[in-house]
Amino acid sequence: MDLFADTVSNAHAPLAFRMRPRTLDDYIGQSALVGADMPLRQMVATGVVRSMILWGPPGVGKTTLAEILAHGCDAHLEQLSAVMAGVKDIREVVERARHHQASDRQTVMFLDEIHRLNKSQQDALLPHVESGLLTLIGATTENPSFEVNSALLSRARVYVLKALEVDDLIEVLTRALSDEENGLGARAIEASRETLTRIARAASGDARRALGLLETACDFVRREPAADGATREILEDSSLEAVLGHQASSFDKQGDDYYDLLSAIHKSVRSSRPDAALLYMARFMDGGGDPLDVVRRLAAVASEDVGNADPRALPLTIAAWDAYLRLGDYEGQRAIAHAAIHLSIAPKSNAIDVAWKEAKAFVRQQPHFGVPVYLRNAPTTLMKELGMGEGYRYAHNEPNGYPAGSAHNAWPQELPTQQFYRPTQYGGEKRFAEVERWRRELDDYADQNEPPQSR
Repeated sequence: MDLFADTVSNAHAPLAFRMRPRTLDDYIGQSALVGADMPLRQMVATGVVRSMILWGPPGVGKTTLAEILAHGCDAHLEQLSAVMAGVKDIREVVERARHHQASDRQTVMFLDEIHRLNKSQQDALLPHVESGLLTLIGATTENPSFEVNSALLSRARVYVLKALEVDDLIEVLTRALSDEENGLGARAIEASRETLTRIARAASGDARRALGLLETACDFVRREPAADGATREILEDSSLEAVLGHQASSFDKQGDDYYDLLSAIHKSVRSSRPDAALLYMARFMDGGGDPLDVVRRLAAVASEDVGNADPRALPLTIAAWDAYLRLGDYEGQRAIAHAAIHLSIAPKSNAIDVAWKEAKAFVRQQPHFGVPVYLRNAPTTLMKELGMGEGYRYAHNEPNGYPAGSAHNAWPQELPTQQFYRPTQYGGEKRFAEVERWRRELDDYADQNEPPQSR
């Protein structure tokens, strides 16, 4: 259905369709794209639309923008959905585009859910976008970097649309209540800002959803006689109960939201922000995310970001993991929250993570070193006769439980020595650093045959 077609009847169309803006001046939100001197407004001003991909969550105006741009540039608009369109449909669009090209008219092809294009569809589309016969406007809720062919992606500018702010949605709702031609203005429905705010928050940045909730809520308005004999219609919070009900969080478990929420949990814990960590965890789990995905991430955090600054972190997290499996979901989620709070409050050190990465990088550069003879295993008589294990000093029989001296540092002689693990001065690692310094002193004194005082 063409928003700008004169023959369209809005009488029975949903409120969200009726209220779709027809110009950029009516468009709410996305000021970074449609504001003064911004890219999409400049396209309308110059009358030339460039190929683009509009990436953003549902209900932020991707389809509407495409229609406004095509209409504003007097271009012929073709609309397809990648879910239903095939190569045959694309070829038919191409033929119509050639017809319009003969009349020196640009053809804009709006392709909804472009991330669902298969390879044959992309191959059929690519040469016509490259030649300029078709100007492509793709819409997607998925990250185009992963979902769209790189060749096609290189020929289109990606614009990111954000979920609408609560204030933006309130403006959308206010316009719908006051617009007598396309909205609900003829009913003169009264609604407080607090009530509209509640609807806006329930819509989670989605204008289409906000208008749908408003339209349904207006079926439950309170009616009372007015002073002039007419009937007042009042939209109250109580009218929303049947419409909003329980608003569970939701997210795309196969898309970017999944990784974004886990990333937010990880980074909040790393930044020692327990409240933020709990917020994102609650959103993740309330939206249907698997709590085990969270505890797996927390187990990684325990070594990567806390480490030996709090040696209790990893066993406590594993205990929370075990508790979830033993207690079930309700009580188990609390155990995971227990671990998240502990990790957030704990002192932080990435010394283990840094040490392990450095060790792996070092080995890649020095892949062929051998194990010192005194450290080698000698399970047979022959191997013992060949000197395997000879000279090994059993640590528990040594003073201070430490075989001091550089000759017994367990490092291959043919390699330059390198320190991978450098404990910090935070939490338990401060003590680790002190022990490491003392053992280096033991090595120095042993090399000089003068052992230091035991600690």
